[in-house]
Amino acid sequence: MVDDARGAAPGGPRVAARGESPGRRGKLPCLVGIAGLAEHLGTSERHVRRLVAERRIPFLKVGRFVRFDPDEIAGWLERARVPVVARR
Repeated sequence: MVDDARGAAPGGPRVAARGESPGRRGKLPCLVGIAGLAEHLGTSERHVRRLVAERRIPFLKVGRFVRFDPDEIAGWLERARVPVVARR
């Protein structure tokens, strides 16, 4: 007996649908390029490229292209936050 259109038997392993990552169940991040990240951060593309070259920012390589996961960038920005110090 077949459970669904993907051919998985009831109780058996589920086969990922086309375009779906088996580990994340279709929740692939929408990756951002260098220009998009530079605009978001309010910096130049050259600065973002330097951060990548120095391995100071999390990034992914998709072939020869450098891409950024917005969730990882948000975490990186949070870790880079400098706390406010109250003046006396």
